Amino acid sequence: MYDIVVIGAGAAGLTAAIYGERAGMNVVVFEKMGVGGQILLTQDVENYPGFPAISGPELMERFEAHAKKFGVEIRYEEVGEVKRQDTHYRIVTDEGEYDTIAVVIATGSQPKKLHVDGEQKLIGRGVSYCAVCDGPFFKDREVAVIGGGDAAIKEAIYLTQIVKKIIVIHRRDKLRAEKILQDQAFKNPKISFIWNHVVDHVDGEDKFEGITIKDANDPTKKQKLDVAGVFVYIGHIPNTKFIDIVKKTSGGLIITDDCVHTSAKGIFAAGDCRVTCLRQIATCVGDGALAAFNAGEYVERFKSSHT
Repeated sequence: MYDIVVIGAGAAGLTAAIYGERAGMNVVVFEKMGVGGQILLTQDVENYPGFPAISGPELMERFEAHAKKFGVEIRYEEVGEVKRQDTHYRIVTDEGEYDTIAVVIATGSQPKKLHVDGEQKLIGRGVSYCAVCDGPFFKDREVAVIGGGDAAIKEAIYLTQIVKKIIVIHRRDKLRAEKILQDQAFKNPKISFIWNHVVDHVDGEDKFEGITIKDANDPTKKQKLDVAGVFVYIGHIPNTKFIDIVKKTSGGLIITDDCVHTSAKGIFAAGDCRVTCLRQIATCVGDGALAAFNAGEYVERFKSSHT
């Protein structure tokens, strides 16, 4: 039986594994694809302390090397279910079943994509889902923001500190964001709006060359926008479908307290898969440390009461 099973090998998961191993725990990490998660899509990381300029893939290579230095075991298996046993948990993967005392869920989330031509191949080269991460690359230039909810308008307002102009493109004729955010956006001279439009495709082959949008009510009406980049905020999808024994929001985000405990004893959630006000590498690392520390304490209490 493992002391701690970590599900997900992104920044939160690997941090939890490192802290767990250093505390003397028997830890395993399950990852369905590859180490790194969404960070691998970030071409340049400039806001992670200690690394003024580093690519997302290189940073995660360092995380992985650090974890392996402390003997962290990484198994490339997809977790399909977490089952409650009498006194512990059973992890069911596509390769087998494993018992553990504590679980750290660090499976992250993925931004909803537009699913239009050109989007996928230009991610990190003009197409972004994170203004805090990538906004500085567009300093004093013109960009587009897609969406009309809280996230889209918050990020548009944030971008006004960096870029020259923001065009918000929304598929409806009014925003869904909170009124206070709407008021701030409407009053900001850097923000303009194009209503009742959606992205038709992202322009460019090897480099980003703007976007083409179309009228939501008449798709034959199209126009090209020569923006330097596009930020997409149409929602996030947490990777939490595999677990149903913890409380989640209607959108699938795991609900935790400030110390990342979930509603199930011995299960902790870290990073973008939980309800949080900021999704950054730094916050994922903090969550991972909290999760490992509290999971370790839970394991010690468990062992003391079962000996």
